[in-house]
Parts: sequence; structure tokens; C-alpha cells
Amino acid sequence: MRRIRILKPTDSGAITSLLRTNREYLAPWEPERTEAYFTDDAQRELIQETLKEHAAQRSTPFVILDNGDTVIGRLTLSGITHGAFQSAAMGYWLSQDCRGRGFATEAVAEAVRFAFDDLGLHRVQAETLPHNAASQRVLEKNGFREYGFAPKYLKIAGQWQDHILYQLLAE
Repeated sequence: MRRIRILKPTDSGAITSLLRTNREYLAPWEPERTEAYFTDDAQRELIQETLKEHAAQRSTPFVILDNGDTVIGRLTLSGITHGAFQSAAMGYWLSQDCRGRGFATEAVAEAVRFAFDDLGLHRVQAETLPHNAASQRVLEKNGFREYGFAPKYLKIAGQWQDHILYQLLAE
């Protein structure tokens, strides 16, 4: 069963609804967001910008699907670089009511296959907060290995926070 597909402009309503419903749940794992971020207009605009990056081959934005065609989260391969680096960074989030059911693990597996097989990349990296054990399990189940620690790496929930760095190499 297909767990991911490319983001479409018509996904804005579903994404907005998920973000509103999961606002408190996602807050500890995300940058601080303004009220405007949680509007349909903002999400439509962000999707348009994201799809421009996709057209320029700098990112690949996916939605995560449940066992049907319902959008339950997002996954993005960003910073896609070819040449000597051949790498991308991966980030994802899933609706709180869908966690613990294997959806994120399956979505990451599909995205990794896409990165290696379709994009021809050598490496996919992902970062987690040290206390994000669920995300670490998803990555480890997919063969990612910890390769470093970055102090005050990203500004999450209003504070510069440390991150554990993970990577998976195409073998």
C-alpha cells in the first residue's frame, strides 16, 4: 500500500485542519508559529512555495496517507543536492491520533526508496531532539544510524535546542 504521495495544492484544507487539530501536540517539535500559519490562506501559499522548490528539484514534498487516501501528515526531502554530495535532509510529522501504528515508519521507508532509487542520492539525513524517542525509533527501524550531536542546532518551540544527527547511506 502506498503510504506517501507528492503534495498537491488541493491538500491545503486537509493540512490546515491537521495543523489546527494537532497544534498543541506538534508545538514542542516545531518552530514557533504565528496565528496566520494555521489558516487556509497561509497553507495554500506555503504549498505553492514548496511546489516551486520541488519544480526546481531542491525538495520533494509528500503527504503521508492512512490506509486509504486520507492525509495524516507531511514528509519532506529538502536541501536536495546532487554532484559530489548527493544528499537530502528529511523531516516529517504525523497526526497525534495516528502515531504508534507504523504509518511514519512506512512513510520514511518509501521516502528513502524514492531518494535512493528515483533521485539517485547517496545519503539521507534527519535530526531529532534528544527526547524524541518515537522519531528516533522510526529512523532506526529504517536503518538510520546516529552519527553526531549538534548543540543548539535549531530553534524549536522558541529555544535553540540540541539535536541528534542521523543518516542513512545508499549501499
